[in-house]
Amino acid sequence: MFSPKPLQRTTTSNASAVPVASKVASLANELMNARTSIHKLHLKITGAGSYAAHKALNELYDALPDHADNLVEGFQGASLSLLDLPDTTPVKLNSVNDAISFLNTLTASVSAVQAILPYSEIINELDTVKSTLDSARYKLKFLS
Repeated sequence: MFSPKPLQRTTTSNASAVPVASKVASLANELMNARTSIHKLHLKITGAGSYAAHKALNELYDALPDHADNLVEGFQGASLSLLDLPDTTPVKLNSVNDAISFLNTLTASVSAVQAILPYSEIINELDTVKSTLDSARYKLKFLS
């Protein structure tokens, strides 16, 4: 029977891998919760520019579950360990400005995890997440 061994891609010890896994799990949870927060805002946007904001938020909340899934599955495959995802409450967003600020915070969280990851393919995957966030931020700021 084949018994896979974790890939050796870094000199970090198993003790230091635990905080990395915890931070990846927290980010995945943050992305999952972001989907809910953004969807709820999408449903209550009104006023000037609301159609463009509504569409931009729709694109974003559609993309976030796949990003979270890719992060979790990629990390679990690379580390050959399962993540323990936390259970936290999504943030409440009341305006496009709230959403833009939230996207800034989310981008910072993604960058912080990228800085500690030993797996280049997951770092690259998180660049795609940041690209999605950047596009949404642009649409919310300049098109709505």
